[in-house]
Amino acid sequence: MTPPDDPNPPSTVEETLRAAIARHRQGALDEAEGAYKAVLSRRPEHPDALHLLGVVAFQRGRYEEAVQWIDRAIALNPKHAGYHSNRGNALRRSQRFVEALASHERAIDLDPRSADVHHNRGLVLNDLGRFEEALASFAQAIALEPRHALAHANRGNSLKELRRFDEALASYDQAIALDPASAESHYNRGNALRGLERFEEAVADYDRAIALRPSFAEAHYNRAVSLGDLDRPEEAVAGYDRVIELKPLYAEAHYNRGAALQRLDRPEEALASFERTLAVKPEYAEAHSNLGNVLKGMGRLDEAMARYDRAIAIKPAFADAHYNRGVVLGELQRLDEALAAYDRAIGISPELAVAHNNRGETLKALMRLDEALESYDRAAALRPGYGDALCNRSLVMLMQGRYREGWPMYEWRWKRRSSPLPARHFVQPLWTGAQDVAGKTVLLHAEQGLGDTIHFVRYAKLVQRAGARVILEVPKALMPLMRSAAGVDQLLPIGGRPPSFDLHCPLLSLPQAFGTDLPSVPAEVPYLGVSEERKDRWRRHIDGEGFRIAIGWQGNPAGKVDIGRSFPVRLFDGIAKVPGVRLISLQKNAGVEQLGDLPAGMAVETLPDDFDAGDGAFLDSAAVMGCVDLVITSDTALTHLAGALGMRTWLPLKHVPDWRWLLDRSDSPWYPHHRLFRQRRRDDWSVVFREMESALRELIASR
Repeated sequence: MTPPDDPNPPSTVEETLRAAIARHRQGALDEAEGAYKAVLSRRPEHPDALHLLGVVAFQRGRYEEAVQWIDRAIALNPKHAGYHSNRGNALRRSQRFVEALASHERAIDLDPRSADVHHNRGLVLNDLGRFEEALASFAQAIALEPRHALAHANRGNSLKELRRFDEALASYDQAIALDPASAESHYNRGNALRGLERFEEAVADYDRAIALRPSFAEAHYNRAVSLGDLDRPEEAVAGYDRVIELKPLYAEAHYNRGAALQRLDRPEEALASFERTLAVKPEYAEAHSNLGNVLKGMGRLDEAMARYDRAIAIKPAFADAHYNRGVVLGELQRLDEALAAYDRAIGISPELAVAHNNRGETLKALMRLDEALESYDRAAALRPGYGDALCNRSLVMLMQGRYREGWPMYEWRWKRRSSPLPARHFVQPLWTGAQDVAGKTVLLHAEQGLGDTIHFVRYAKLVQRAGARVILEVPKALMPLMRSAAGVDQLLPIGGRPPSFDLHCPLLSLPQAFGTDLPSVPAEVPYLGVSEERKDRWRRHIDGEGFRIAIGWQGNPAGKVDIGRSFPVRLFDGIAKVPGVRLISLQKNAGVEQLGDLPAGMAVETLPDDFDAGDGAFLDSAAVMGCVDLVITSDTALTHLAGALGMRTWLPLKHVPDWRWLLDRSDSPWYPHHRLFRQRRRDDWSVVFREMESALRELIASR
């Protein structure tokens, strides 16, 4: 908004007005305002003085006052287009967009040849979200004044809002050609490039805007956002720091800084950023939810729940907060509530594939397997190639014994986003079972836990029988044990450099390669062994009278896989009291501390400190298993070791077991000497241990 040209009238009042306009143009607003009021003191109904006082008020940010002054001018001279246009500008700044539009349209009626008025009408139409109409206004302004840089720039803004980013770029380029020093045009060009996901170029445009206006906080902010899009979170954090220097109360900068710190796995700093966000903007639902995510990652689940609840109270239809709440409820094993939270998230956002997937996981944990499969199917339909959902679906199918369908789908495990496997990449092709391996060298490589390696190394001898030379690559800790594995020609530690080979296959892809179904599970045991010398050593420690049972009860509590499958050692109390029974602990690390708090009268024998303390994992455990009458252990690597050695083994299983133990059967096709004891209700081990105690009494009586 600028004062009009000096009309140069002859009177003294007009000379005063001309002098005021001159000072106004020089930016001396106080002097100009005083002079305009002096004119009005002599001629109270001077329309130009009233209008120009409105212009001063506008320039000072007093927009409602500006409207009042200009309204008085219009009452005296209703046909002055400039008055109506400037009234529209003041109304726009007061967020009174409909009235502003009417003022600009009245100005156009009075002066249809004014490019500025058409441009200003376009600005209001942009504010109203009527972008196609705004384009027409900017086009008219440009037709009247082709070098109107602002009209080109704001036309670009309309096109950007319509997601016509390439056309927007062209408009910004024209604006910049006309006014290269416009920081706004460079900034908006960067925004259009972000819309096109051309993030490197966007950063360059933001840099140009910042060079022109170093204190341009929005340019610094969007530059930082683009650096995050480029997966450069360290630089993004530095960018947000600069924004916060310029605008300490910029809530979104604090929020996105926290998100970048999350990506950098710096939870304490992320926590502080989200807390600062909420200090600035307490009702910021997304910040509450992300703060909950940080707290969840730190294991502070109750505090995380409180944050999700607060986010939902602020924004009830916040699907992500309901989803995150479901995740925490699942971790707390409050499964029915978790299911309700996922249902709420899906009700708000039916296309939220991750919620359908997690809903499936919750239904699986509730043993509602058919419903779980439906949820996985929905997730995969919404997000084709969704590895988590497809892999989770395969695990339910394998649990149901549908091996022919499940194995091919299990190959999606490599595409999981949650807990992704470290895929190996080789020049040599993957062996799928279709290629003839006679006379070839095949590299078999471990991929998951130690128990999985022990379980699936049984396939090595099948590959060898097919005519291949077999190289086996396993974790270094398993090397000594795996020297006894049947079917292995050469053994290597993971990370070593393998010799020449023709084909490769991960161990858990071998069932698919061999087309394994329930009748064809390779169950020849033992396929691992232990030296007689080592067994003799441990036999001396545990020799003597009684029915010897080697026991284990606790897996690694740090992993989610252990939830529900481990149990306290005190549950062996009834078994320990069966006459003649001796319990011998195989437990290492976590869980050993429980031996200091046994029920009165319960005894568990422990082994010397050097038990399984060498470089080779499980060698001593294997030897002890060879010297006892029975192994009872939770579902950890120990149960696979006992099965691979062909030991009589009892396995207590949680209500929804790992897929390999199938459903509703007391035996295992994988381990002929295993007997399975299953929970009838989730988390209830009492019946399981009573059944094992009863079976043990029968076994001892039958000897």
